[in-house]
Amino acid sequence: MTSDLDDLIRRTDPDRWLSSRFIGDAQARAEVVAIYAYDYELARAPKVASNSLLGEIRLTWWREMLDEAFDGRPVRLHPTAQALADVVRRRGLPREPLEAMIDARYRELDAAPMDPPEALAWARDTGGRAAELAALILAPGADVGPARAAGTAWAMSRRAADAPALAATAEKTLMGAREAVRSLDARAFPAAAHAALAVRRGAPVLDRLRLIWAVARGRI
Repeated sequence: MTSDLDDLIRRTDPDRWLSSRFIGDAQARAEVVAIYAYDYELARAPKVASNSLLGEIRLTWWREMLDEAFDGRPVRLHPTAQALADVVRRRGLPREPLEAMIDARYRELDAAPMDPPEALAWARDTGGRAAELAALILAPGADVGPARAAGTAWAMSRRAADAPALAATAEKTLMGAREAVRSLDARAFPAAAHAALAVRRGAPVLDRLRLIWAVARGRI
């Protein structure tokens, strides 16, 4: 199951998969990948549903899965759901960021384009929250705010790639994240490293080199 999720993220989310390679502990790496797999599944809900009602049903399915995990009940038979429930129980993760990640995806059920404040809130509660949870796993007790800022900048850059009107907000967000990451606990840096790929994407080999350089400096 762990290898299946790792392969899923390698294929669908290469930026964060690459950043997760800098997590030395295999169990922690698998736990962070489970967070990214959860984010992937939530992102699919608005995309694969033929109408907004079906999208809401898919998101409700994941909210019910959180009920099961946090109530200590058996979790439905889905690889990502089971992996996430294991991480929640093992690490004592809070529910609030996981819930926020669901709520953010409802905005995608609306076909209207996001304005900059909406997009920024969406980025914070998708990529930002995922990075926050990854940092909680990697550096328990540390300030997760810098990781959340980095994840927000990464998600915002992805949104802006398809919406040029958001480019200025994305650039400003990235500048703020670069400053914030200076205070990030070194143990948590792999939770933020993918923000180094927020702009000027190159060939895969260049992405790897940029991540290595980012990790070596502790800067994005």
